[in-house]
Amino acid sequence: MANTYLSRTPSSAGNRQTWTISAWIKRGALGSYQNICCSRSDANNAMHLCFDDVDRLFYQHYLGSSVQGELKTNRKFRDLNCWYNVVITFDSTNGTAGDRQKMYINGVEETSFATDTNIGVNQTSDWNDISNPMYIGQGGASNNYWTGSMSYVAFIDGTAEAPGIFGETDSTTGEWKIKTSITPSSGWGTNGFLILKDGNTGTDQSTNSNNFAVGGGTLTKTEDCPSNVFATWNPLTKLHNGTYTFTNGNTTCEANVRRGMHSTLGASSGKFYWETKLISNNNTNNNATGISAKHSTAGNDGTGEAAEEYVYKSDGEKASNNSNSSYGNTYTNGDIIGVAMDLDNNKLYFSKDGVWQNSGVPTSGSTGTGAISITAANSTTDGFYLANAGNQNDTAKWSANFGNGYFGTTAVSSAGTNASGIGIFEYDVPTGYTALSTKGLNE
Repeated sequence: MANTYLSRTPSSAGNRQTWTISAWIKRGALGSYQNICCSRSDANNAMHLCFDDVDRLFYQHYLGSSVQGELKTNRKFRDLNCWYNVVITFDSTNGTAGDRQKMYINGVEETSFATDTNIGVNQTSDWNDISNPMYIGQGGASNNYWTGSMSYVAFIDGTAEAPGIFGETDSTTGEWKIKTSITPSSGWGTNGFLILKDGNTGTDQSTNSNNFAVGGGTLTKTEDCPSNVFATWNPLTKLHNGTYTFTNGNTTCEANVRRGMHSTLGASSGKFYWETKLISNNNTNNNATGISAKHSTAGNDGTGEAAEEYVYKSDGEKASNNSNSSYGNTYTNGDIIGVAMDLDNNKLYFSKDGVWQNSGVPTSGSTGTGAISITAANSTTDGFYLANAGNQNDTAKWSANFGNGYFGTTAVSSAGTNASGIGIFEYDVPTGYTALSTKGLNE
């Protein structure tokens, strides 16, 4: 949602003393102010729920340039792979000062704060004020945009709800999981809403019709959601000093360093498929994409030059451990490279624009010419393989479709078949393969 936001201005008065906000969020970048939601009438009257520039979750309510209530966590939130459920309750009618505003993360009340300023009894809030715009994904002054993903953003007007209506603890894993049916204890209230439910729409899915409009940019739908986390490029494993620019929810990355980029999710067994697209490059022959079992490798090796890395290069060669050999067709900007990683038979296959290279047959588990033999994952340095992409000598920009159905903000032109039902890809997914996602990993 970078430089994209949603907005709505209430036309009717709501409850400014009691309400609840809930959002499922996946972070896209660290180290900068990024708003989940905001209400702002002017510079001196606003409510913000955001991450600050050191990755603390930060809620602040102020009127007349004076802070009326504030919660700023000691905890820092730096996991770019997970979905967080953030819930804020506001109830200034509560007789206990410490209970008038509460923050919950994944169903657990946050109690350790760097700043904890209680609101006064019967204090009104800027949020839910008639004629004051509500913003989702920016700070109300065309700044501090959200850079990640959001889902099931809900506002309940008139009640301070416990987080249990938005999620529940999984009895097997112990993890907080989403509830896709939300039933407020006393209804949604005048300005209550539920948006970004099962898609990229600001259309209200509550019992109201409090729709939001896109205020700028374009909302892009993603299959990545709280119940199925898909891989992205990983900003936390920058493998060299240099410039990495991550965009589109970290599915696109431009790196000017030889080591390139790696995925957030990896696997040690099973069969997985994904697609990468070369967007731009400064070195025609040495662009490379494939897999790596050394996510923390230092040194000056280019993408695919280290041991336990296997790539298909834009000059048509395959490469591993600083050894290149003839493999397939050349490729260039705009071509889509399919990667089929078979960790049950320790084989790797590549396609170019839907055509498997070197007569490869990913469903065969074959040792034939099209199958690249790889070291068994349990014998590698890290014990699993990650997706990778980059250039062996220079700058390259790659977009990945790990199943979201998009390269950047461009949807696949005609989705291929996918027997697993997990993810949307440009080309047919080989039978027996699935997406590199939490559901795919647990099949």
